[in-house]
Amino acid sequence: MTKNPVDYIETQTTGEPRKTKSGTIKCEKGIHLKIKRLGINTYKEAVIYLHEDCEICRSEGWAAQARVQVTKLHQSIIATVNTVKSPLLKSDEAGLSEYAFQLLGAEENEEIQLSHPAPLHSLHTIHDKIFNRQFTEQGLKEIIQDVVAGRLSDIHIASFLTACADDRLSSTEIIDLTKAMVVTGDTLSWPSELVVDKHCIGGVPGNRTTLIVVPIVAAYGLTIPKTSSRAITSAAGTADTMEVFAPVELTVAQMRQVVEKEQGCIVWGGAMNLSPADDLLIPVEHVLNLDAMGQMIASILSKKISAGSKQIVLDVPIGETAKIRNQAELRQLKVLFESVASALNIQIKIVETNGTQPIGRGIGPALEARDALAILENRLDVPQDLRENALLIAGNLLEFSSQVKAGTGKQLAEDILVSGRAWKKFQAICDGQGGLRDIPKAPYRAIYEASMSGRVVMMNNYNLARLAKLAGAPKAKAAGVDLFVKAGDYVTRGQPLFAIHAQSEGELAYARSSIGNIGTLLKLEKVDR
Repeated sequence: MTKNPVDYIETQTTGEPRKTKSGTIKCEKGIHLKIKRLGINTYKEAVIYLHEDCEICRSEGWAAQARVQVTKLHQSIIATVNTVKSPLLKSDEAGLSEYAFQLLGAEENEEIQLSHPAPLHSLHTIHDKIFNRQFTEQGLKEIIQDVVAGRLSDIHIASFLTACADDRLSSTEIIDLTKAMVVTGDTLSWPSELVVDKHCIGGVPGNRTTLIVVPIVAAYGLTIPKTSSRAITSAAGTADTMEVFAPVELTVAQMRQVVEKEQGCIVWGGAMNLSPADDLLIPVEHVLNLDAMGQMIASILSKKISAGSKQIVLDVPIGETAKIRNQAELRQLKVLFESVASALNIQIKIVETNGTQPIGRGIGPALEARDALAILENRLDVPQDLRENALLIAGNLLEFSSQVKAGTGKQLAEDILVSGRAWKKFQAICDGQGGLRDIPKAPYRAIYEASMSGRVVMMNNYNLARLAKLAGAPKAKAAGVDLFVKAGDYVTRGQPLFAIHAQSEGELAYARSSIGNIGTLLKLEKVDR
């Protein structure tokens, strides 16, 4: 006897087709509305705006935060409902956030269809992980596909990230997550077998080594297609600082043209479809103040693999206020990174650097650009810590070449820098990306001096970066904090310690008024001399 696949069937449906001012709405065919562009930026979350009293919301049971499927012809997205009370929208209109417009490929006054979305299997997978079940390769692929397609809300993404936190991802899961993040975007390829890249895990202000490393390595002749990020919670990302010098929002074709001519570039990865899930996960991570090791590894490696890189140097600053605080955490990171990279056919070197204080003197796009420029131009008074870090990383990258003996890369990197070849290459890269610009200067400054004589015994990375942000960085390119001292320096009473730079009088006043609420920026200790 053949068993029925289900134990129940529908026998009767009651009720009349619903009507609105726009006419009859047939449930089985969805609900049709006209799109109104409201110009609302919700960053990377698709939101649909419906009038609170509209008959459609009542009949379908849609209230604020409900999830609905929005369809235009054959293109569909899932959006979060926000309701409005004002006459901004009519009952037959729907407003879409700018991101929803982008995902849907919609234009104002086009007709869309609303319906209840099908249940997402990825939510069941996230639920299983919350209760300690292992992710499968297919399960992670479905989650990342739904993230990129906008089918998961920020709340769902937060649940996924929380389920991955506290070292709850195995090396196998990290490998599968990395693969999923790569396959949901584009992947670049280059003719050379040696395509190098570098990445710093962050947590230390300044440290803008990329602007020095890329031209050194490219001047030697290695391919280094550097895609960088903008700041999310820091005072400057590499892309923000490079943008002081040249455009960074290039298309893939434009990027390829620069790399083919100059062997390297420094561009914003967010302008291209490389590991697009990463740009959706990171903002939610920062809101939750999460920095899970497994997610970080997948984020970094997926970006590098998508850019076509095969050999990577990872800069890991260590310090009390850095992301990695001690040698035990470094060993854990090293084991995981190396095992995941090996499984994905990526060569990786992990380089430990000093993360106890900011690297360089400037915190903020223009001030960090100033430091990098001074080193590239071989000026005498340059931040030596930034110069040394850049040469160390560049040297390790050069040693991936069979033509460079182990232990000789740093000296080779310094020779290229001192000869002026790196500065010449940097200018060529900037020209290729749209032209070299002058560094802007802030018109407003406030200098802070030592209240006593003593030694600088501590500098707080997080709080100094926060002060730079309060001054307007990174959006205000010239804003930030300029440091005049380093940990270990002896200072006398009245000696300048740092200056706040701002582009407006109001931003400077705001930063100055906030200093007392930020916490310790640096600490002085009386010592006998």
